[in-house]
Amino acid sequence: MSEVLARLWATVEARAGADPASSHTAAMLAKGRGKCAEKFGEEAVEAIVAAASGDAAGLTHEAADVLYHLQVMLKAAGVPWDAVLTELERREGRSGIAEKASRPR
Repeated sequence: MSEVLARLWATVEARAGADPASSHTAAMLAKGRGKCAEKFGEEAVEAIVAAASGDAAGLTHEAADVLYHLQVMLKAAGVPWDAVLTELERREGRSGIAEKASRPR
């Protein structure tokens, strides 16, 4: 499963330097970090709407969009995908309640 996301990240990285006229990824990155974050938020809201309305097919489609735009936003912000995976591994096996309580206030 994670191989798909690793390949997606490799594609985002490869297309980051492409011509914005020929690559949606390059076009998004050319618009800057704020626009990438805004687009991620739009996709997240669309996923929420699909989930709330019980549209499983729509949610599946929007979830894929969310994951793609998350990676584009991370790239725009200079955060490597491996950093996210490392953070997930750090949290693995801990309850969400314990993890949240351990965060600095």
